[in-house]
This record gives sequence, structure tokens and C-alpha cells, in this order.
Amino acid sequence: MHDCLTSYNGISFDKLFTLLVKIVKFITTRYSKMSYKVTYFNVTAMGEPMRFLLSYLNIDFEDVRFEEEEWPALKPTMPFGQVPVLEIDGKVLNQSTAITRYLAKKAGLAGSDDWESLLIDIAVDNIHDLRQAMASYTYDTNEETKEAKYAPLINETVPFYMDKFEKNVKDNNGYFVNGKLSWADLFFVAILDYLNYMTKIDLLEGRPKLKALKEKVLAVPQIKAWVAKRPTVDY
Repeated sequence: MHDCLTSYNGISFDKLFTLLVKIVKFITTRYSKMSYKVTYFNVTAMGEPMRFLLSYLNIDFEDVRFEEEEWPALKPTMPFGQVPVLEIDGKVLNQSTAITRYLAKKAGLAGSDDWESLLIDIAVDNIHDLRQAMASYTYDTNEETKEAKYAPLINETVPFYMDKFEKNVKDNNGYFVNGKLSWADLFFVAILDYLNYMTKIDLLEGRPKLKALKEKVLAVPQIKAWVAKRPTVDY
């Protein structure tokens, strides 16, 4: 009978375990020491995907919010005059989708290979296309042209996209891509209140698969904890 192994390549398993503990502690300490700050309006909208991903990663972050009347003074201080921005250890980063994708990679939610990553990016861009169509209506300052946009938006554009999203989630076992949680799912749920606000309707009405997806995302412990403590806002 062979004795139980007590070493590997001459190194005792006790020493290997101690080394592993030190490595994990170093990585954990490194990330815990990094400072993260999200700066955005006092709404969910395009800042919320970042907040969802940071929460999912169990990263503490400073959630800096400002009101609309404060924006003119803050705008010149932002890269390219836009928000949201994420500041990591003093480095201010813009482009929310790129930032969210970066965080998703850290979280293991950006695809297991290049093909899956592509499918996730496509899903997110499709959501963006719908959001931009809604924004064209919501932020139109000409009341006459704005009013003319609403019926086509609600009767044509929204059903076109939302029905495709519903089928997509149905065909992928309850998620946007490959039957598992990805940042496309978090992104959609994170901005859903904003999309509802812009259209003035409940986009999930009559779409049970998307409704179930929302419930699954909001049931993720880290996301659930964030939603419970975040400021209460209209959207």
C-alpha cells in the first residue's frame, strides 16, 4: 500500500496551501484597495449598468450623483463632456458600454469564447438601437415633431424590438445568449426602468420570458442588495 502523498515536486502540500492563501489574499487586497467612483445624474439610465456590474463584482464604489441643473458646470470637467464616467484610482474613463464590457470580463459575464462574446455584444447593441429610437422621441425639443414620433414608436418600433427580444430569450432558455447569465441580461434589466420612463408604458406587459429574466437578474444576491440600498428615483 502506498503512503498518502504529502508533497508535489518536493514541495509539501502545507507550503503549497500557504502559498495559495497568500496569492488569493494579494489579489483580494489589490482589488479592495482600488478606488472606484461612478459619476452620473441622479437616475438609473446609462449609469445603472456600471452600478450593477460593480455590485455583482462585490466592489465597493462611490456613487456620485448630481441634479440636472448642476450639469452645465460639471460638463466641461468630463472627458468629451459626457456622463456616466467611471473613475478607477483617479483615472477618469468615459464610454459607458466599453466600461461595462470591461467590468463584465472581470465578472466572467462577457462570454466563454470570442463567438459568445460577439453574440453578447450584438444583444447589447440591439438594446442600444431601441434605446436610441426612444431617446429620439423623449429628448426632441420640438413639441410638434415629438408628438408625431410617439405613435410610430409605440405601435411599430417598440413591438418590433421587444417581440424579438422576447423570442430571443425564449430560444436561449431564459437569457439573451446561450442559456446563461451574461452582461447583456444585466444591461437590459439595469436600463429597463429608463426605457419604461421614455415610452410611458410597461415594456414587459405580455412578454413573460423577459419578465422572468428581470426577476432572475434582480434575484442575484449582489444585485438584490444594490437595488435595496440605492437611492429611490423616478427612473
